Amino acid sequence: MSRVAKNPIELPKGVETTLTDSTVSVKGGKGNLQLELHRLVGVTQDGDVLQVVAKDATRQAKAMSGTFRSLVANMVVGVSEGFQKKLELQGVGYRAKAEGNNVNLTLGFSHPINYALPEGVTAETPTQTEIIISGADKQRVGQVAAEIRDFRPPEPYKGKGVRYADERVFRKEAKKK
Repeated sequence: MSRVAKNPIELPKGVETTLTDSTVSVKGGKGNLQLELHRLVGVTQDGDVLQVVAKDATRQAKAMSGTFRSLVANMVVGVSEGFQKKLELQGVGYRAKAEGNNVNLTLGFSHPINYALPEGVTAETPTQTEIIISGADKQRVGQVAAEIRDFRPPEPYKGKGVRYADERVFRKEAKKK
């Protein structure tokens, strides 16, 4: 069995799970998430502890049990605490504004960019150059952050663009005469 899958998943207070043969549903204060299980993986519940097990002893089943243990653990953390990604805009005139289900971006193009947020993901802009994306689904939050960053990734000469708050951009030296 995978070393990751050996670790049990403890459910915090306020988190409920529903197990069927092929799905795991997790319900908490931040929302509901559902995961379709692989045919080689099973999940058992003992009180407020979940355990992911491989259904057979094949190498693929062991690997998938570790993967699904991480996915289920992320679901539990997401519905209880939530996930967030922070983006920073660097550049003259680069601005962001969150309005309801949209994020309006001014990134130096001839037109503004209106990015529609998917269901379950929210964005807030504490300042004009910061965007905080939050939600219960870790994959979806990361995907939204990556899509917004892809509009104008940081360039290596001046560092202008959209970057993650903890990202370090390698700067190149300008061409010398």
